[in-house]
Amino acid sequence: MPKITFIDFEGTQRTVDGKIGDSLMEAANSNDVPGIDADCGGACACATCHVYISEDWLNVVGKPAELEAEMLDVAEEVNDTSRLSCQVTVTQEMDGLIVTTPESQF
Repeated sequence: MPKITFIDFEGTQRTVDGKIGDSLMEAANSNDVPGIDADCGGACACATCHVYISEDWLNVVGKPAELEAEMLDVAEEVNDTSRLSCQVTVTQEMDGLIVTTPESQF
């Protein structure tokens, strides 16, 4: 299982096992990672699972699709590395992935 490290806005790190095929949101929620509320349950309808992908990992994770990009327009503190964690599917290539949660979600 790929190891994924979630870092909150204060710098607290939590490394969890990500199940291949699950979303980053599911990996976070099943491991009680704070800051990823996922109010819509992963339907790409709320932007409460917003994360920042470490720049070193952008090529592996990829860019948001059109619907996700539209939802990011309503999220707070969006930047060039923003993704909705419900829309990022965990792959073996993501072993070591680092994501950060925005302060606005705490």
